[in-house]
Amino acid sequence: MSQRTRRRPRPLSPLREHLRDTFWFAPTLALVLVLLLWIAADALDTAVLDTLQQDQDYETVRTLVSWAEDAKVIVTTISSAMMTFIGVVFSISLVAVQMAAGNFSPRVVRIFIRSRISKLTFAVFLATFLLSLLVLSSYDSETDPAKVVSVPLVQSAVTLVLVALSLLLFIAYVTQTLQLMKVGPVVEHVTREAFRVLGKTRAAAPSEEPLPAEVARIAHAGRSGTLRDVHVARLVRIARRRGAVLRLVPRIGDFVVPGTPLIAVHGGRAGLPWDRLVRSAVSVGVERTFHQDLGFGLRQLSDIALRALSPAVNDPTTAVQAVDRIVQFLAAAAPVPLGAVAHRDRQEVVRLVQEGPGWGDLVDLGFSEIRGCAVGHPQVSRRLAAGFDDLLRIVPESRRAPLERQRALLVLAVERSVPEAADRAFALTPDRQGIG
Repeated sequence: MSQRTRRRPRPLSPLREHLRDTFWFAPTLALVLVLLLWIAADALDTAVLDTLQQDQDYETVRTLVSWAEDAKVIVTTISSAMMTFIGVVFSISLVAVQMAAGNFSPRVVRIFIRSRISKLTFAVFLATFLLSLLVLSSYDSETDPAKVVSVPLVQSAVTLVLVALSLLLFIAYVTQTLQLMKVGPVVEHVTREAFRVLGKTRAAAPSEEPLPAEVARIAHAGRSGTLRDVHVARLVRIARRRGAVLRLVPRIGDFVVPGTPLIAVHGGRAGLPWDRLVRSAVSVGVERTFHQDLGFGLRQLSDIALRALSPAVNDPTTAVQAVDRIVQFLAAAAPVPLGAVAHRDRQEVVRLVQEGPGWGDLVDLGFSEIRGCAVGHPQVSRRLAAGFDDLLRIVPESRRAPLERQRALLVLAVERSVPEAADRAFALTPDRQGIG
């Protein structure tokens, strides 16, 4: 088993990734921030009014009150229209998500959920609505300059700024939503996420250090679900303090049930209480994430291709676009050490071993299912043949076998399914555009 090591693990807390997979955090944070902003603006309005009244500059106060009454009309209009505006944007989102899930794969819905512009748009819209309500509550019915206690001009100005920002974000949001309804931007986004995970492993060096004897094994005791990620820095600290090496038994992305072996403890003292410490650093959820899952990008690209090749959709051109990105990813992964990851502490001692997919696993994930559905689509079989040839030119000799096996199986499937020799030759002719 090939291992690779990361010199000094950064604090890779999954919290940031988990928050990105939620849609409530950004709007909630925006509501809290706009409440603080309103308090500050109200304090500024009060300070200005108090200063003018102490100076008995009632003419200026009367002018400010007149301006505030004019601004109140605008703020009232904003308050009544903003919720309708939010409903329109939400409807656009639902339609886009439904179309993406039906045309590509249900797993690409997470693109919309993680979209920064979508969260920012909803957050600013809700913040504008809340601020308009708060500003309306600050208006004073008193018209006597000496008795008026609130002239919310600064608050009204901030509301107008948020309205302008909402309009700009609405344009950006619609533009991005339309882009994500097309296959090209979707597969490019999935590929970019997959490359982020691959980039974390590119600089790793191989290691063949044997592990100490196993002294304990910790079973999963929480809810059933997918192993999403682990808090690497926390597990390394726990293992260092106890002089042991921890080994993650399942791979990231595996489905675990209560009783499933989760962490194996190597070395250290037997009988130490590990369960609560270790389980707090392991995250199990309802679906896979990109955070530490190297194969999840290929899974999504393969799903998009399979959906496109289904009889209900019958869109081989989309499948070819997905194959393009699969070949791109495998070409970048060809020189990268794959397999298990050995995380070290500051003294360069291995403290955590985390199993990952090998080269053969990635090749099978990227091509096996698509190859099985490509027989009736010469456009896809020609693109696969070209992809195999391109990868075989650049991969090391030790990694040629999985690709050669996939190509041989493609040839065998076409020969068995296509009766005419001319059609077989055409279907197996390498072509990077499929049929052009």
